[in-house]
Amino acid sequence: MNYILRDENAIYYECGYSSDNALFLKLGSEAYFLTDSRYTVEAEEGVRGAQVVTTRELEKSASELLEKHRVKKLRYDPKEWSIYSFELLKGKSTVTFIPLIDLSHKKRIIKDSHELALLKKAAKLGRKAFSTLSKELGREGFGEDEQRLTYLARSILGSFGEYDLSFDPIVAINANAAKPHALPTKERLRKGDLLLVDAGLKYKRYCSDRTRTVFAQKGFAFDTAQSFSSRKIQKAYDTVLKAHDNAIAKARSGMKAKKVDALARGVIEKAGFGEYFVHSTGHGVGLDIHEMPYISGRSDTVIEDGMVFTVEPGIYIPGEFGIRIEDMVAMSESRAEVL
Repeated sequence: MNYILRDENAIYYECGYSSDNALFLKLGSEAYFLTDSRYTVEAEEGVRGAQVVTTRELEKSASELLEKHRVKKLRYDPKEWSIYSFELLKGKSTVTFIPLIDLSHKKRIIKDSHELALLKKAAKLGRKAFSTLSKELGREGFGEDEQRLTYLARSILGSFGEYDLSFDPIVAINANAAKPHALPTKERLRKGDLLLVDAGLKYKRYCSDRTRTVFAQKGFAFDTAQSFSSRKIQKAYDTVLKAHDNAIAKARSGMKAKKVDALARGVIEKAGFGEYFVHSTGHGVGLDIHEMPYISGRSDTVIEDGMVFTVEPGIYIPGEFGIRIEDMVAMSESRAEVL
């Protein structure tokens, strides 16, 4: 299959190196990594299985290679391209460009043993960082606002520059936690508050993702065992934890992703909180923080061994509180293993 890639992680997956200005072209048995002179030395050292082409005009050089190889059909992922760049690539070419949504993500949906080891390492480092963060927040977090707490989370999750983050951490208190993608505010952390933290780091480019919701008190930890002073919050929390545990315990290879979603969603709906679970149960994780498979009520993707995804049910009651509990799992021997 002839195809072209522009996304940085997609290119890295193909040849072991990428930069923020590159194209990867696969033409039969030949492969080309196109980049500009800023990256030539690193590319020649890092690229595997492809010829490095240095050029100021990536799209024009790619078009010339297509003409040289007399390519008739070329597959591409339209999500990776701006209209401007794609028009430069097409030019006056007679090549038939065939759109293939999620071209790279589909190739990456099953992780090999090396990738699984990297993802497990990332997840373990993330868990360790959560432990360090809880101790730091217990010592110095009370009285600080969400903006300061988010800064601390970034620093600790990244081990003060050693690791890149999978995404900007979410640190939300009480009512702000009712927004699944909450932005930090001036709300200050007090003892007895509900605190939600969603964060992850990268290990050798592979992402981790974890969420915990806790009752903030002296010496608290980001464990799943939590006791809240509010009976309503406690009921919601216990429901989310039950949904999380049920989906992980009963997920099986051969099951459709929407069935895994139903394993979590059904618990929440039965408890009377169905309208407050406003997102899908999970998503794949790899080089990107959001990959296939998507664990949603609309997904007919069949779960297979080697797939890695999150299980993250939640309950969000606007103006009051939000709860989410999230772990990454890998399918192995037909069952879900928490990473």
